[in-house]
Amino acid sequence: MRIEYCEHPRLRWIALESPQVTVAEGLDVIEGLSQPQKTLPCRYFYDDRGSALFEQICDLPEYYPTRTEQGILEQYARAITQLTGACELVELGSGSSRKTRLLLEAYSELDYELQYCPIDVSAGILKATALDLLGQYPKLKLCGLAGTYEQALAHLPPAESENRMLIFLGSTIGNLDEAACDRFLTRIRQALQPGEFFLLGVDLQKSIPIIEAAYNDAQGVTAQFNLNMLQHLNRQFQANFDLHQFAHWAFYNPIQHQIEMHLRSLTAQTVQFKALEYEVSLEAGETIQTEISRKFHLPTLISKLEHLAFHPLGTWTDSQGWFALLLCQRQCSSGDCP
Repeated sequence: MRIEYCEHPRLRWIALESPQVTVAEGLDVIEGLSQPQKTLPCRYFYDDRGSALFEQICDLPEYYPTRTEQGILEQYARAITQLTGACELVELGSGSSRKTRLLLEAYSELDYELQYCPIDVSAGILKATALDLLGQYPKLKLCGLAGTYEQALAHLPPAESENRMLIFLGSTIGNLDEAACDRFLTRIRQALQPGEFFLLGVDLQKSIPIIEAAYNDAQGVTAQFNLNMLQHLNRQFQANFDLHQFAHWAFYNPIQHQIEMHLRSLTAQTVQFKALEYEVSLEAGETIQTEISRKFHLPTLISKLEHLAFHPLGTWTDSQGWFALLLCQRQCSSGDCP
């Protein structure tokens, strides 16, 4: 871990990613591409271009999750602030912080001290957003963390206020399968003290055509986003993916209640990763799964959260029941409290 201080007096910057590529850093790539169903970790979507493409996706007419979740926050941000009181905000996968600004606005209206710790794997968008927010909120203190969720949760700086709320929006938790979701929520619990808060946004089960259209937009931006992962891997691990030899493919899996994004190989080919001293062969028509996005049954999810010592304080949905926002409070678990 290295710490950099920007010239801005209200900004602290922590970079958690090593600038050097090592084989250890690519083990997740090798492991995923060695499976019968080849996979790539979705964190490789988010270089600077991938982050910019995702911001474009959020504004597409087919992509309902962002505007639906934002509408819920517009309506209920004040209710959230009243339930939590003054607290430091820590956001995983902050991106441009477009939705979190609604919370910052609600806290500032109550004259609470504003402290925000955005976390994102893309250092470029993180820095740009941090400077924009500091200009927008003259009393805001900001600590930016550039790194993965796992790195950030392991290296969260001590809270500067008496309370903290960890924020995970956009139904990004849906990118994790059931076992990985349980492990992630356990890490969230470990990162919070009893009495602190967890704000979670989740996409709910709904009509399949609505879901599939959101991942197959008419403008092809999601396809560009999917293919850009290969360009990111080319740069980071000296790979030689030919993007013209792959096609975007997204479909809904009704058994697992999840959308799946794949890259389909258009020809038989072999790809080398010079930095990893690794190569992988693909048959024509074979796919690499790049993302899942699970769609949740709300009562089942609430039951899981309660089992993991998160007590729901409030649950809000849009009028169509497409998306939900849950505010939970971390409860005592074994060994936490006297």
